[in-house]
Amino acid sequence: MPGPIQSIERAAAILRLLARGSGKLGVGEIAESLELAKATAHGILRTLQGVGFVEQDRDTGKYQLGAALLHLGTSYLDVNELRSRAINWADALAARSGEAVRIGSPLDGRVLVVHHVFRPDDSLQTLDVGALLPLHATALGKVLLAYDTTLVAALRGTDIAAYTRRTLSSLTAIKRALAGVREAGWASELGEMTPGEAGIAAPIRGHGGIVVGALGISGAVERLMDSHGSPKATLLGHVRDAARAVSRDLGASRW
Repeated sequence: MPGPIQSIERAAAILRLLARGSGKLGVGEIAESLELAKATAHGILRTLQGVGFVEQDRDTGKYQLGAALLHLGTSYLDVNELRSRAINWADALAARSGEAVRIGSPLDGRVLVVHHVFRPDDSLQTLDVGALLPLHATALGKVLLAYDTTLVAALRGTDIAAYTRRTLSSLTAIKRALAGVREAGWASELGEMTPGEAGIAAPIRGHGGIVVGALGISGAVERLMDSHGSPKATLLGHVRDAARAVSRDLGASRW
């Protein structure tokens, strides 16, 4: 049997990205979100435009779903499906890392915790399922921001809360950090939401490589970070392996 056709996977990812966004997206925004070359994204968009699947605004040059697709409605990975696909891998990650595991998806400009596995010890812990966390001050949120320009755009003109002295509280600083997340393929936090607490997270991808959620661990800085404030290599490897495994279960063949 022949393998998947990459150009079709990429076209599907672009359609999902446009369906999920609240407004129109430019070629650069789409290319950045999906980690595609700008020329590649432009070629796919022109093809989709030719068959009526996307439309281009004459004034701004940005793209949106075309009339031929609007009847299909928005493309959205149900959080219950995300949780059910990830639950076994999250349990295994908690066992390997010895830390609490959370899975998050975007909701109303925040991170919705859709699954939480307690740290496997006897310490008193609080269930975070249903909690809404800030995007810019958590590892989970940075992953979601890094691959969704619509979420980043929503930060413009808002008061970006500083939870601690380490919180990235300017849009410039956040964008700089997000570029690093895209380059590395993972995100971390170091006392940015809660003093003394750290986090490591990686993207969960669906069909076509679109990021549909984030998976990560959280715990005390001294347990998760090395002396230079970077994630411990073993823990980072566990997180990335688990995120890739969930992504494969969701149909993201490249990861």
